[in-house]
Amino acid sequence: MGVVLGCIADDFTGATDLAGLLARSGVKVSLRMGVPEEAPEEADVAAFEVIALKCRTAPVAEAVAETRAALDWLRRAGAERFFWKYCSTFDSTAEGNIGPVAEALMEELGTNQTIYCPAFPENGRSIFMGNLFVGEQPIAESPMKDHPLTPMRDSNLMRLLDPQVKGKTGLANRLTVARGPEALKARMAELAAVGVNHVVVDAVADDDLRIIAEACYEMPLLTGGSAVAMPLPELYLKQGTITEAAKRASAPDVGKGAIVLSGSCSARTREQVADFLPKAASYRLDPLELSANGAQAARDWLAAQEPGQTCIVYATAEPEDVARVQAELGVAEAGELVEAALAQLATDALEQGARRFVIAGGETSGAVTKALGVTAMEIGEEIAPGVPWTWCESKGERIAMTLKSGNFGGVGFFSEALAKLDAMS
Repeated sequence: MGVVLGCIADDFTGATDLAGLLARSGVKVSLRMGVPEEAPEEADVAAFEVIALKCRTAPVAEAVAETRAALDWLRRAGAERFFWKYCSTFDSTAEGNIGPVAEALMEELGTNQTIYCPAFPENGRSIFMGNLFVGEQPIAESPMKDHPLTPMRDSNLMRLLDPQVKGKTGLANRLTVARGPEALKARMAELAAVGVNHVVVDAVADDDLRIIAEACYEMPLLTGGSAVAMPLPELYLKQGTITEAAKRASAPDVGKGAIVLSGSCSARTREQVADFLPKAASYRLDPLELSANGAQAARDWLAAQEPGQTCIVYATAEPEDVARVQAELGVAEAGELVEAALAQLATDALEQGARRFVIAGGETSGAVTKALGVTAMEIGEEIAPGVPWTWCESKGERIAMTLKSGNFGGVGFFSEALAKLDAMS
């Protein structure tokens, strides 16, 4: 069977989130890190192919070029329908990259309309009258307003999208969605008739996501958070487009040594780090120290830990501390210093015998995964909604890795992740 749906994600945590939700159906999902060097004609492709990019905060032209390359690979693999996955908190700036990438993909596919639905009710993300909420807070009033790279200062998705795109934006609100798939299709047609290319679609519950998927699954391009893609396998199975299922990959025996690497400064990750610090050996990275002296002190600390010990290395900090560091070093340099240090420490940990990796933060996940040379992942069981364990190869070693978006998971996520892996092994 060829590729039924080709998916492109703008970061590595988002890709594993999407792959994990699609894999709930039992349908085979393939997750590839970066555009594969292997020709699609020679690859063992799955019904659902997910290509993870690291382009969420890349320059617009670079993000567009990377996603065009991913689209080309997926088309050559046989895909005719596509999904552009971004974060359920719509992480973006006035320049992009969500809108420009969507328009570039639309142009390549010859389609004049797509939807935007970053809702993920299971994780407290909902859209009502075009406004994005985190729990009961508009996103512009949530901790996301202080995100170090993509501060969210407006909750209205149409206003966020407008400066990013050339086409018109519009809304299919919850009242329409609640009336069912045919009503939503009619609204989409009504908006298309007046030249609206980019349609934000409300969703506050899982039932809304099923209605949206049923109304829109035949469109050449859908965009959104992972949750709106979750109903697609069932629809394709009912349609007969997909007829096969796959057994979930079994957990490899990777021993007990584990390292948690956290670069995220989200409110939830700060809680998770605080919860885990009493339970593991810990080292805090200071970007100012990294700038002055490099990562050698952290590397020496890691090398001195007992083999098989669980460790956490983190740059997670409060918003005021992040702002102070960024003011001194610059936003880009501060982030790059932390990413490079955590990537180096991941490589050191692998060489010292660690085979369990828990990574927090999208940028951190991309840096660590690339440093470890991971090019593909098998999807295991979910630890929390949208956060599965995965199995992969790194430098000839079989390892377990989970990539956690900063805002995902409960307060005890790090402990829960390792306990889950113990239970599977």
